[in-house]
Amino acid sequence: MTSPEESSAPAGGRAAVRLLQGYLWHPESLDVDLEQFLTHDLDDAHALWDAVQPPFAFFENGEPTASQTFYQFTVLRLYDEKPDADTMHAHAEAASHALNPLLDATPPGVGWQLWEDLREL
Repeated sequence: MTSPEESSAPAGGRAAVRLLQGYLWHPESLDVDLEQFLTHDLDDAHALWDAVQPPFAFFENGEPTASQTFYQFTVLRLYDEKPDADTMHAHAEAASHALNPLLDATPPGVGWQLWEDLREL
């Protein structure tokens, strides 16, 4: 098993690295088009989201997730050559800062949980 710092790409080869990973959700009854609030381009990073089944049965407060629409959310960046972990961390942080105001502008009821994930795709 490889660690996030190890590369499976040949030395000097291009690399696609996941910077942020997580989930967005909203009540099924709330008609939300994420395309109206989020962008796929965050400077040098790219955001992707796809509808998925709820990845867990309950939220931390005990509320069931079955009444929610979930999206898997990934922010990735393409590199000509994979940088070191500190550089990738800085890029993940920059993507997070660019994404925060967009997420904050979503309608009430939209939730998210994102974390840094510096693994190659």
